[in-house]
Amino acid sequence: MSEKPKLYYFDGRGKMESIRWLLAAAGVEFEEEFLETRDQYEKLLQGGSLLFQQVPLVEIDGMKMMQTRAILSYIAAKYNLYGKDLKEGALIDMYVGGTDDLMGFVLMFPFLLAEDKEKQCTIIVQKATSRYFPAYEKVLKDHGQDFLVGNNLSWADVHLLEAILMVEEKLSDVLSGFPQLQAFKARISSIPTIKKFLEPGSQRKPVPDDKYVEAVRRVLCMYHDIKAN
Repeated sequence: MSEKPKLYYFDGRGKMESIRWLLAAAGVEFEEEFLETRDQYEKLLQGGSLLFQQVPLVEIDGMKMMQTRAILSYIAAKYNLYGKDLKEGALIDMYVGGTDDLMGFVLMFPFLLAEDKEKQCTIIVQKATSRYFPAYEKVLKDHGQDFLVGNNLSWADVHLLEAILMVEEKLSDVLSGFPQLQAFKARISSIPTIKKFLEPGSQRKPVPDDKYVEAVRRVLCMYHDIKAN
């Protein structure tokens, strides 16, 4: 039996959370080492584990993988979450790319200046409801299947559910005008592996708090808040 994948990151969401989601959806157990001190990070650097001097870092199948997109692509392909052919894979890439764009607005939120957070929350909801959710509403309606691509669960579905839940944390009824996405959320959330990941006590991380932000700043020597554009 191969060893469990091992994830090196902070004890919080960030860019690693989508990797946790995809592994969990595939039913893959994984281990985590949380970075809490600069010394831990320096040890990884000095040991040659951080090719680009950054995390996430995932040890899987004898590889030390970096770059979030590369890690996710590998996991999706390995566990049959990347479509049945090249065309489906391309659609999955396209939908994941769009979802990534939306997630980017949320990922920066914990590191913003306090006075910018309300403005950013408004931007997140506006982008979701005017650009991204209408697009996926149309995809689901036109496709007429339970999933975004083909008729099997894919990386695109897992990624979109993660994004929906992230935006709902900013505005709980954000899906009120999107019946296709409401049904999609219910379907994907009920898949056994995903349902398990959504339950209390799983390795899913909570909404980033001050403790998480401080750990990231301490380990990466970040001393300033991000200013919203």
